[in-house]
Amino acid sequence: MTTSLDPAVATRLKRDANGLFPAIAQQYDTGEVLMLGWMDDEALHRTLTTGRCTYWSRSRQEYWVKGDTSGHTQHVRSVALDCDGDTVLVKVDQVGAACHTGDRTCFDAGTLPLAAE
Repeated sequence: MTTSLDPAVATRLKRDANGLFPAIAQQYDTGEVLMLGWMDDEALHRTLTTGRCTYWSRSRQEYWVKGDTSGHTQHVRSVALDCDGDTVLVKVDQVGAACHTGDRTCFDAGTLPLAAE
């Protein structure tokens, strides 16, 4: 696949065997972690150039723009690559629910118990 991702960015990315890397979406003003999606070079290029989060659906094998069907959009405020180059952090202004279940965040299904210290 060809992509228009800036080669200077592309060389910094570490991808899995399928050419994917995790993208964490975080609410830009509160720090709330909203969801984790998967991107490839083209999805990142689209995210950087359109200002809307584009992900790669591993189950449907296609690109999807967050909110195109649900109306729950993610407007990109900034994108950062982690120190290892294997994860991106996308700070967004989330409109509506981030989770496909209709919840604000994918991480409010319950905390896991910690072992007593």
